[in-house]
Amino acid sequence: MNIEEVKSFFEEHKDDKEVKDYLNGLKTVSVDDVKGFLDTEEGKRFIQPELDRYHSKGLESWKEKNLENLIEQEVQKRNPEQSEEQKRISALEKELEKRDAEAKREKLRSNALGKAQQLNLPTSLVDRFLGDSDEDTEQNLKALKETFDKYVQEGVESKFKSSGRDVKESQNQDLDPSNVKSIEEMAKEINIRK
Repeated sequence: MNIEEVKSFFEEHKDDKEVKDYLNGLKTVSVDDVKGFLDTEEGKRFIQPELDRYHSKGLESWKEKNLENLIEQEVQKRNPEQSEEQKRISALEKELEKRDAEAKREKLRSNALGKAQQLNLPTSLVDRFLGDSDEDTEQNLKALKETFDKYVQEGVESKFKSSGRDVKESQNQDLDPSNVKSIEEMAKEINIRK
């Protein structure tokens, strides 16, 4: 059977249902047919991997061509390049801030040394108790003094107790100033000094 015979067969039987069904299956695919197929679940499962691959490739290509430039522009925008004069000014500002901080610290230290001497504290500890202001430093030194005095007193009391002495608190309320003798009066009494 050749092609001419097939054509003539289809022409003769074009009204038969079987021939119509067969010929409809052979018809050319139109754009609408493809769109209709792609709207179905089966069509979506078929086309989605292709779309993903296409978009991934496009994104990678865009990154290679544009992303580095965009990053560079953003870095320059956030950190603009400074001229030599601006760099010098920035360095001088940093140096000035450093000197101001050193001067402030030295002033705090000087005041703290004076306060430590008033409180009879070792001056070697002053640097460790400097605060952000004179008031903070003074509070720190007072707290040190209280702690220091407490531990010294406890040490003295424990030393006396280990030697067998009982340390009692003096009660200044019981002392009558008229009964208290001066050193000069006591010396006269025992004729130490005339």
